[in-house]
Amino acid sequence: MNAKYDDIGVNYNATRKADDYLVKRLLANLNPKSNGLYLDIGCGTGNYTSKLQEEGFNFIGVDPSKEMLEKAKLQNPNIDWKIGHAEYLNLNSESIDGIIGSLTIHHWKDLEKGFKELHRVLRNDGNLVIFTSTPKQMTGYWLNHYFPKMMKDSMLQMPSLKIIKNIMNQTGFASIKTELYSIKPDLKDFFLYNGKHNPNLYLNSKVRHGISSFSSLANTEEIEAGLNQLKKDIATQKIDDIIKSYENNLGDYLFIIATK
Repeated sequence: MNAKYDDIGVNYNATRKADDYLVKRLLANLNPKSNGLYLDIGCGTGNYTSKLQEEGFNFIGVDPSKEMLEKAKLQNPNIDWKIGHAEYLNLNSESIDGIIGSLTIHHWKDLEKGFKELHRVLRNDGNLVIFTSTPKQMTGYWLNHYFPKMMKDSMLQMPSLKIIKNIMNQTGFASIKTELYSIKPDLKDFFLYNGKHNPNLYLNSKVRHGISSFSSLANTEEIEAGLNQLKKDIATQKIDDIIKSYENNLGDYLFIIATK
C-alpha cells in the first residue's frame, strides 16, 4: 500500500484538490471548535487538511506514504504531518477533539483495529467523520459498463455500510448517521467517479494516474479496450444512454458521522 501511494503521490496534486463543497460538509459534520486539535487520518498530500486549517482549525495529518507527506509539507509546513496508520497512531489517548477520514478506510489493513485506535485517541463527545463509498453504491457507477473487472476489484476492497456500522458500534462509537453525496458537475477532486457527468475526464492519463483503481487495480488490456470504446461512445453520444441507464438514488458516496 505504501509503495502504491508513493508512486501515485508523485503527481497527485495535479488532479486531486480539495473540493469546496466537500470541505463545507466535512466542517458541518465535524463541528470543530477554534481551540481544538483535529486529526485527518489518511491525509494523503494534505489538500483537505490544509483547507480545513485555513478555515481556522488546528489539524494533524497522518498518512503511511512518505511521498504523500513530502508533498503535504511543501504545501503547508505549519501542520504537524506524521507517518502512521489508522491501526497505530503515535498519539496520546483522548488527545484529539475530532477526526476526519476521506476515501481512506478501504485502504486500512484492519478495520476493527483502525476504529478502535481512532476511538482511543478521540476525546469524549468528539465527532468522527468518514467520507467513503460502498459496494452497493458503486454498482450504480456507469464505469462498470467499460471497466467491469476493475470495478469488481474496487468493490471487493470496499467494506459495506453494514460492516462499517457494526465495527463502529463494537469499538465504542455512538449516534451513527449517514449523509448521501452525489457527484457535483463542478467537482474539483478527481477521485474514482469524478467523471460521472464528464466522461472525457477518464481519457486524461493524469486523471487516471491519481485514482488508485486505475493506477493499481486495473488490468492494462481492459483499460485500453474500455477507453477505446468510451472514446467511440462519446463521439457518437451513445454514452448519454449508458449514463442514463445507470441512474439511481443510492448516492455516489456518503459521509458516516459518529460520536464517542
